[in-house]
Amino acid sequence: MKKKTLFKINNRKIGLDYPPYLIAEMSGNHGQSIKRAIKFVDIVKKLKIDAIKLQTFKPETITLNSTSREFIIKDKKSNWFGKKLYNLYDEAHMPWDMQEKVFKYAKKNNVECFSSPFDETAVDFLEKMKVKVYKVSSFEINHIPLLEKIGKTKKPVILSSGLANIQDIKLAIKTLKGNGCSHIALLKCTSNYPADPSFSNLKTIKDMRMKFNCEIGISDHTKGIGVALSSIAFGASIIEKHITLNINDGLVDSKFSLNPNEFEKLKNESINSWKSIGSISYGPTKDDIKSLQFKRSIYYIKNLKKNHKLTYNDVKVVRPSNGLEPKYLKKIIGKKLQKKVYCNKPVKEKDFRI
Repeated sequence: MKKKTLFKINNRKIGLDYPPYLIAEMSGNHGQSIKRAIKFVDIVKKLKIDAIKLQTFKPETITLNSTSREFIIKDKKSNWFGKKLYNLYDEAHMPWDMQEKVFKYAKKNNVECFSSPFDETAVDFLEKMKVKVYKVSSFEINHIPLLEKIGKTKKPVILSSGLANIQDIKLAIKTLKGNGCSHIALLKCTSNYPADPSFSNLKTIKDMRMKFNCEIGISDHTKGIGVALSSIAFGASIIEKHITLNINDGLVDSKFSLNPNEFEKLKNESINSWKSIGSISYGPTKDDIKSLQFKRSIYYIKNLKKNHKLTYNDVKVVRPSNGLEPKYLKKIIGKKLQKKVYCNKPVKEKDFRI
């Protein structure tokens, strides 16, 4: 396996040796309100989340303004059942003049802000915004013209793989690399909103890391933080979750997003989860040393004279661990004491000949 190139976003190193890179996906939860969008940036700054992500598209560049059946969401379980695609994307998109204000505000406040472009004109816009990295939605992984355009920027790319088979992923990576992109990370993703945790298949993360030899993370659309935290143990070095101010605000993605308190918990617990992986280790750690005293050992429960033959009624296996280990109990029974011993004192090897 070739040695992989270190993946970085604006000098933040990303990999198994570092805490997971946490991305707050604003998506359509801005409600086309600049005040709300700015508040998201403030929250990300306050919580010290690594980055906030936008989506850059216009409804006319992502679908057709048609009422034909194929342009209507027919899944009754979908949050968007019955909606016309054009109207959904019109509601969800952030106008580009508003995006420019968000990018400028984020830069002013030292908040990493980047976006998912959904067509070539979006890449042109994001280049003007001087983004440091591109995110490709799983729905766009087969959009080869878009990948060619992104590759030519030579900037790092995070690629979601939710709807892709292995051949799709290979073609996407080949396209990006063939056009100049040398830093690619993949996100395991289930492209359902909200996603059922049972379809997360986190074991795939390790397989992806082996197959594609790059950083692997997760774009998680399940409710809560359980799946995201679990992914860390499987090797996820990037976590992307949707953020909202209130899951009941009626905006397009709020129902499967995290509120600020939940995001803060994800931030803190993701670091704890990463720290807990550690290395293969048996026996006490540095933190355990002080607890060794609570292991059991053998103690006298009577005052006994020299030359007394020890019986089971003379000793007891108790805490702390200052005496002989319990594994010696059978060996010392019947042995003669070499000296007088006292009740509540630890049994020592020097008390007999074992």
